Amino acid sequence: MLCSECKKNTAIIFINNLDKKDKDSIQGLCYDCAKAKGIDPLEVLAKQNKLLGNDIINLNDMSGQLESIMKDLSQNLNLEQIDLSNIEDPNSAQVNEDDENKPFSLGSIFAGIIRQNPEGENENAQIPNSTAKKAKTDKKKKEKKRKFLDTYGTNLTLKAKNNQLDLVIGREKEIQRMIQILNRRAKNNPCLIGEPGVGKTAIAQGLAIKIATGNVPAKLLNKEIYLLDMTAIIAGTQFRGQFEARMKAIIDETKALGNIILVIDEIHNIIGAGDAEHSMNAANILKPSLANGEIQLIGTTTLKEYHKYIEKDTALERRFQPVMVEEPNLDDTTRILEGIKQYYEDFHHVKISNDVIRQTVLMSEKYIHDRFLPDKAIDILDEACSRTNLDNKDLYNLEIMKNKLLALQEEKEEISQNVVEENTEDYEKMANLKAQECSLQEEIDSLNKNMKIREITIQDIAEVIESWTKIPVTKITEAESVKLLNLEANLNKRIVGQEEAVNSVARAIRRNRAGLKSTKRPPSFIFVGPTGVGKTQLAKSLAYEMFGDEDAMIRIDMSEYMESHSVSKLIGSPPGYVGFEDSGQLTEKVKRKPYSIILFDEIEKAHSDVFNILLQVLDDGKLTDSQGNTVSFENTIIIMTSNAGSNFNINSIGFGNKENKDRQKLENTLKETFRPEFLNRIDEIVIFNSLTPEQLLQIVDIMLADTQKALDDKNITLTIDYASKEFLMQKGTDLKFGARPLRRAIQRYLEDEISEMILRSELQNGQTIHVTFDHNQNKLQFTAES
Repeated sequence: MLCSECKKNTAIIFINNLDKKDKDSIQGLCYDCAKAKGIDPLEVLAKQNKLLGNDIINLNDMSGQLESIMKDLSQNLNLEQIDLSNIEDPNSAQVNEDDENKPFSLGSIFAGIIRQNPEGENENAQIPNSTAKKAKTDKKKKEKKRKFLDTYGTNLTLKAKNNQLDLVIGREKEIQRMIQILNRRAKNNPCLIGEPGVGKTAIAQGLAIKIATGNVPAKLLNKEIYLLDMTAIIAGTQFRGQFEARMKAIIDETKALGNIILVIDEIHNIIGAGDAEHSMNAANILKPSLANGEIQLIGTTTLKEYHKYIEKDTALERRFQPVMVEEPNLDDTTRILEGIKQYYEDFHHVKISNDVIRQTVLMSEKYIHDRFLPDKAIDILDEACSRTNLDNKDLYNLEIMKNKLLALQEEKEEISQNVVEENTEDYEKMANLKAQECSLQEEIDSLNKNMKIREITIQDIAEVIESWTKIPVTKITEAESVKLLNLEANLNKRIVGQEEAVNSVARAIRRNRAGLKSTKRPPSFIFVGPTGVGKTQLAKSLAYEMFGDEDAMIRIDMSEYMESHSVSKLIGSPPGYVGFEDSGQLTEKVKRKPYSIILFDEIEKAHSDVFNILLQVLDDGKLTDSQGNTVSFENTIIIMTSNAGSNFNINSIGFGNKENKDRQKLENTLKETFRPEFLNRIDEIVIFNSLTPEQLLQIVDIMLADTQKALDDKNITLTIDYASKEFLMQKGTDLKFGARPLRRAIQRYLEDEISEMILRSELQNGQTIHVTFDHNQNKLQFTAES
């Protein structure tokens, strides 16, 4: 009787129920359903008889097996064929020790009572495999011993024999070292240690391929490699003892078979795996079997996790032999991609040239610094292939046809089974389905033959890298080329009177974008000059021209870094301090936006320890944060502003002229303010000139344009005469503060009055406001007209 709840398992508990009409009804429950309903006597009986849930489930399976065998025997045998004398006496002394250790099989009982004819031929020619001769029964038993291995693992050797694993190229040295360790008598457990993405798991697969092809020593010829899934082993282990039972069963199966090599990816996860209510974890369960060589295990982990978990447990560490897996060089990575490109060509229906592969490796190494080869190069190539075929209609039609073909084959198989089981004659429908299948197959073959194979280009690879890193590595378009060539003119529209500074920055941008940099150090500048002459504004304007937004830059206000401990804000707190897990403000922003402008505003206010951090950035283009991660500044532009020297008399220093003596005085001032090793790493010191009245008038025009943009939202037009601009310039001119007072003068004398007119409804949407200067009253006059 099947369970009344799940309708699958055999019922082992029966409950009498009385309905409203006092009629008896019997409800049968399997072990799982009874346990789910909280039937306590079942749990008590199981504990008294020392039975686990798996034992009762096995009884359910055995009852189903018995039912199947009896059904087959009733169909194929007569009563005269049953010979009960062949049943062995359970008390007989002639018991094979090997048979004692083999799992119990009902098939062996019924195979023994089938009488053979005098010629020795089995009259039961139609009996299923489970009731075959003893040799076949033994083979079946052997397969049953892999129950836990097949449930919680993947047979890599079998996948290798079926050509389901990718080729492993360039790792012969590591595979040979692993074979030497596996060939040892004791402690023959290699542990592959390397950075993420260097190919540790692929090396284990490479060993499986060698075993499948017979290219291994004699002791490894019959070995089979199983990749264990620790997540599947732990999943569902709610009660104490369940996890240990699964691990013990896997170890026992491995010992019994004798030719199994286990592989655990991310082996540091076994530390603490299964810990619950004082139960043993996976590491402690494996230790005894690993020490005496009863089982062999290959582990993979990163160097960081190996130090953090494995090395701390010395008893576990001594059972493994470390095999270091280094990141392959560019040539080896190129050979790896050339060897596996066929898999991606077949999967994506594209063509990949060796030149594209070489450029993929070079560009991935140049622009992606937080990942390792060959993983990052393979991912870029894979995504470029995927990107190329996103709009391929032929592939879309091909996939639809394949789905139709699969549905036809399933329908044909279903009808074929009905014909055999129910003796129905539906041959006409079978013939129609066969004709449709042949027609669809011809269409698929024709589409495959005539499909245009797209070729991956270097531009496709560059677009993928650009989408990952936001670094413009694609080929410079004509529009972008014009923008770079006209960068000075565009910057000078926003920056007045600083042609030398603009030219220096524009030249650095063009060198960087054209790829003519000889080193990985970023271009760096110090903008020096009095306050309010456009140092910060130039950085904002550059961000606007490059990224379309003034705020598209990393701005670090160095007045916040005046204490020695403030260095931790840039790169993160050291170990043992609050916030150690948090990333630094500078390193984290550059990691997220590697192509950006970094503005260190008022650099002279920073503590000397901050300058020590910047030395590494300016010299090598790299910075290591508190957690040991290296961040590349190769694609950044570093701008530092300073007011050093602005305390001198401006006329005597002569910021407006270009005489060498004035520059010498300024450089001497900088040497007094900054250390020589810091100044020596700066590409160029850009001197900002003091502003003349004519230049201040140009700045007034720029600021008035911003005011007009604000009025555009209300459809109000602003007109202002030259005398009014001179008035605003005079009110906002201060040699000590540069152009900054101009903004305050425009706000006070112009924008405040316009705001009051709008609030008093004197200025309506769609009107024009005329601003003139009254010489008699020495103030601005405002007139609104429609």
